[in-house]
Amino acid sequence: MRIGIGYDVHRLVKGRILILGGIEIPFAKGLLGHSDADVLIHAVCDALLGAAGSGDIGQHFPDTDPEFKGISSLGLLQRVHKIIQAKGFSVVNVDTTILAEMPKLQPYLEAMQKKVAGILGIAQAGINIKATTTEGLGVIGKGEGIAAMSVALID
Repeated sequence: MRIGIGYDVHRLVKGRILILGGIEIPFAKGLLGHSDADVLIHAVCDALLGAAGSGDIGQHFPDTDPEFKGISSLGLLQRVHKIIQAKGFSVVNVDTTILAEMPKLQPYLEAMQKKVAGILGIAQAGINIKATTTEGLGVIGKGEGIAAMSVALID
């Protein structure tokens, strides 16, 4: 069994759709990035790649490559899943935390879990997604960005 950790953060900006865990969240701002900037999925990808000893998301899907411009991060997660499977690993479970002052994410967490579990081919119970605030502290607390942390166990 192997463990990996992942972290990602992106700036919130007007004129972008907010996508977290592959779910469109109604909000006045979205995350800025080369892809859809889904920090949750990016953190999960890095955790899985780390557990498999396979680098990180930036190595596999660089933001300098036009192929990944505007791509759904769910597609990146599918590719990451294939990378770890090719190395003989399967996902046991993934635990994540989204750090966001706004919007409130509780109503969307189960749908996010279903999306991630479906792509990774595991039971929804193997995916845990939580959300918290930073109590108004720092760039996240000021509403300037959203971050996510993830831990993955593979076998």
